[in-house]
Amino acid sequence: MTVPAESSTPEVARADSPAAPSGIQAPRAELAGVGSERRLPDFFIVGHPKCGTTALHQMLRQHPQIHMPLKEPRFFAMELRSRFRRFGPGTLPLTLEQYLALFDGARPGQRLGEASPQYLRSHVAAGEIARACPDAKIIAILREPASFLRSFHIQALHNLNETEPDFAKALALEPVRREGRKLPLLAQSPQSLMYSDHVRYAEQLRRLHDAFGREQVLVLIYDDFRRENDATVRRVLRFLEVDDAVAIEPVRTSQLPTVRSPTLYRLTRALAIARNKAMRSAPGAGAERRVLAGPRRAATLAWRRALFAPQPPVDERFMAELRTRLKPEVVAVSEYLGRDLVDEWGYGDGA
Repeated sequence: MTVPAESSTPEVARADSPAAPSGIQAPRAELAGVGSERRLPDFFIVGHPKCGTTALHQMLRQHPQIHMPLKEPRFFAMELRSRFRRFGPGTLPLTLEQYLALFDGARPGQRLGEASPQYLRSHVAAGEIARACPDAKIIAILREPASFLRSFHIQALHNLNETEPDFAKALALEPVRREGRKLPLLAQSPQSLMYSDHVRYAEQLRRLHDAFGREQVLVLIYDDFRRENDATVRRVLRFLEVDDAVAIEPVRTSQLPTVRSPTLYRLTRALAIARNKAMRSAPGAGAERRVLAGPRRAATLAWRRALFAPQPPVDERFMAELRTRLKPEVVAVSEYLGRDLVDEWGYGDGA
C-alpha cells in the first residue's frame, strides 16, 4: 500500500493511567513529504495475544509473496505502549520514518503485513489504521475468554507487568486498579491489567467493522486455528489474495511455565540486564563469554528450576465461575458473528 500524499498529524500523547484513557490518539502517520516509493502495510494481524498470533505471524513470513517485519511494533496504538520508555523495547518505532523503515526489506510485489496483538484492544488503533491504510485487510483471532485470560495472566507475570501470581486474586484486583491503586510499581502497561477489557469481543469487532467494513475483516476462532491449522492458514492466504498452494510449515509456540516468585524473577531479570550490559562494554568480553559459557549454562538451568514451575492444574471450579461471569460477552459476540460460540466454548446452560 503506497503512502498517500498528505495527512494531518496530531501531537502524540502517552498514557500513564491504568485504564485506556479517553482522548489519547495513536500517531496519525505524518505522510506529507514521504516519497511515493515508501509503503504502508497491506494487512494487519490485530490480536488477541495468546490466541495464535505469533504462530500465524511466523507462518505467513514463510510465504514468498508476503513480507512481515518484527512482531508488535504497536505504532497505531501508542496509548498501549510502555509507561516507561527506558524499560520498553528499544526497537519500537516512534516516528513514521522509523515505522516505514520496518518494511524496507520487502521485494517488489510482496504484500506487506504487520502484527500487533494490542490493536484489537486499543480504542484508537482501528480508526488510525483506517485513516492511514483505508484498503488494509484485518485479521483478528478470538479465543474462549476464560482460558485466554488465564494464559494472558501467565504472560503478564513473565513480562513483569503483573505481580500477583494467583490468577483469581489478580482478576479480583481489577476494580481497585481501575482507581489507580494496588498497581505494580514497575508495570509497563497498567491498562493491560484491566483483564475484563480484553474480552469485550463484540465491541472490539464493531470498531473494526465500523472502520473497514466487514469484507475487509477476517475473524478467526482460535480453536479452528489449532484444530484445522493448515485449512485456516489457507483461508488466510486466500483472504490476502496470495497463492494459497505454497507450502507453509506449521508453527507451534511453547507453553510458558509458571513464575514461582515474581519478586525473585524481577530481581533476576534486573541482574541479568546489568550483567549483560557490563559484559558488552568490558574489554575482552567476547573471550570471557566463551570461557564462562559452560558454567553459565549450568547456572542458568539451576536458576530456571528455582524461578519456574510447570503450569499448575486448572482450577476448574474457579474457571466455571469465571465463565458464568463472562457469559454475557460470549452471548454478545455469538449474536454479532452469527456463530454459536456459547455452546462451542462451553458457556451453555450450567456453565
